[in-house]
Amino acid sequence: MQTIKQNTGRIELVLERTMVGNDFIITLTGGNKHVGAAAVGMYDKKSGRASASVISLPGHRDDEIALDCARRISAITMTATVFIVGIHLDDITKNEICEIIAASKQMTNKFINSL
Repeated sequence: MQTIKQNTGRIELVLERTMVGNDFIITLTGGNKHVGAAAVGMYDKKSGRASASVISLPGHRDDEIALDCARRISAITMTATVFIVGIHLDDITKNEICEIIAASKQMTNKFINSL
């Protein structure tokens, strides 16, 4: 299991990777850990493109991160990627949301660069 941690304002984000054969299951959590959204990314060898689909639990807004990260990882690895996000921070501000989204992209880039 690979783990990447990053502090962002009042919260520590943790990205963890598990392999299932050649495919990836990745979790990104922070604050009160939970499952807020899950995306599945896949690579289509015929078209040379990656796509992703997401399911978001009611009341959660983790879908943007899950969808983007699943698609990007599948595009690079040409494998299936399940990306689960659960980040909760009480009284979160718009600025903190922007910082968390930016940090999640940085962490995903760091993960991709480690491959």
